Amino acid sequence: VGDEIDVIILRLEDDDGNLVLSVSQAQQSEDWKRAEQLMNDEEIWEGVVMDANKGGLIVPFGNLRGFVPASHVVDLPRGISEDERKGQMDTLLGNKIAVKVIEVNRKRRRLVFSQRDAQRGRREARKEILLDELKEGEVRKGIVSGLRDFGAFVDLGGADGLIHISELAWHRVKHPQEVLNVGDEVDVYILRLDTEGKRIGLSLKRLQKNPWAQAEEMYHVGQLVEGVVSRVAQFGAFVSLEPGIEALLHASQLGDPAPTDPTQAVWEGQRLLLRVISIEPERQRLGLSFKEVTQEERDRWQQRHDDTAAEGQEAKA
Repeated sequence: VGDEIDVIILRLEDDDGNLVLSVSQAQQSEDWKRAEQLMNDEEIWEGVVMDANKGGLIVPFGNLRGFVPASHVVDLPRGISEDERKGQMDTLLGNKIAVKVIEVNRKRRRLVFSQRDAQRGRREARKEILLDELKEGEVRKGIVSGLRDFGAFVDLGGADGLIHISELAWHRVKHPQEVLNVGDEVDVYILRLDTEGKRIGLSLKRLQKNPWAQAEEMYHVGQLVEGVVSRVAQFGAFVSLEPGIEALLHASQLGDPAPTDPTQAVWEGQRLLLRVISIEPERQRLGLSFKEVTQEERDRWQQRHDDTAAEGQEAKA
């Protein structure tokens, strides 16, 4: 008695002549206004999951019931059955989650939240902070959060940076999974910071010794080397040498006359004996020749391989 409260007038007069009021609807009206303000300001709000069904999560918002569609729930696996999805969402009951308001419709009494958009908003905010903190050239620890054909994403503490596939190693990498696994803890080199595009470019190979820095010490023109064909193109083949140096075997150096189609002369994974014909370490180039290797040199090389293989078989026996 004596409290001052907000009410909504439902009816001016009932059968007994009383003015009919509602406290709960007045409170709901304030909740609708607050929800609209949160949506307009794109603010993140935290609520407790009260219930879950196959369609999503129920999160109370004052005197209203907010709904988080399953498609907006974070870390919900795709391609699972409705029952499995319901089971996954049941684990969130009683948990506090961060959401963003994405729809407010008073007439239809629809208040829709998105946990996914809230997480994205928090990560973007964290990325802005990181972009101010980080400096190009420094080294940071991170956790590999995802692998794509084009590179690997690394969580630096609430925001991701990208290691492009060309920055994973000094040797050619076909897919990031050859080098990393999701969940790996790695030291990364901060390669580029793009504050406008909010991108963080990272590198692994910049923390490794560049094999080309020792190329002149390891190789010389005229030297015989053993390598494995890593890929074949129309102009020749690329050959992997140790440690992590990829050299070019041009089509003109495959034979005399040169084959019109190198793919018919060599193939990926083939091991070859070759001669070094040029070295340009500053341009990270090393030229090889197959035709400059004599038949006698090939025969001796093949004999050594045969002897090694035979010794291996004897050891197994």
